[in-house]
Amino acid sequence: MKHVSFVTNGILAIVIFVLFSQCTEEKQTSSEQGSAVSENPTSGLRIAYINVDSLLLSYNFSIDLTEQIVRKRENATANYTQKARAFQSELENFQYKYQHGAFATQARAEQEQQRLQKKQQELQELDEKLSQELIEESQRMNEQLRDTIVSHLKEYNKIKGYHLILSNEAGSPVFLADDSFNITSEVIEFLNKRWSSPSSN
Repeated sequence: MKHVSFVTNGILAIVIFVLFSQCTEEKQTSSEQGSAVSENPTSGLRIAYINVDSLLLSYNFSIDLTEQIVRKRENATANYTQKARAFQSELENFQYKYQHGAFATQARAEQEQQRLQKKQQELQELDEKLSQELIEESQRMNEQLRDTIVSHLKEYNKIKGYHLILSNEAGSPVFLADDSFNITSEVIEFLNKRWSSPSSN
């Protein structure tokens, strides 16, 4: 069974662009802002960053989705392994019979060989099918996770009023950031409260 990896790291890159491209419009309605920006217009640009790896490891919804895809991969692997072992047993049985002249005729041996070749092809197709299903399922879950984070971060930023939130992860353009700008724990707490609330899901 091929190992299918699904990458959730980096989804906030899209989230950040979607979320904060709307920040300017939201800032125009100052009465809706309960943040330091509306209280102190001279405070300047408000910037924060999120450690994406930490968020994905601690956000309960992300954890749930990861567990789901792991279970699906395990089930797919077990399904494939069971069929592969059965085929291997049939193949070894055929080889034993062929070497010991157990087939009545050469035509009968060739017929059995063709049957096994067809079964091997079907096994390869099953491998590809299960792998593709896992890829599609992980993509669907990533989209669901991204949409949920976008939705809740919009609510979060109505309160906080940041002009810009960056993603601080490997490969990001942020080389150095002061810990005082790190809002990861606060965002995780906010997201997990939203996830645990039945009315918000």
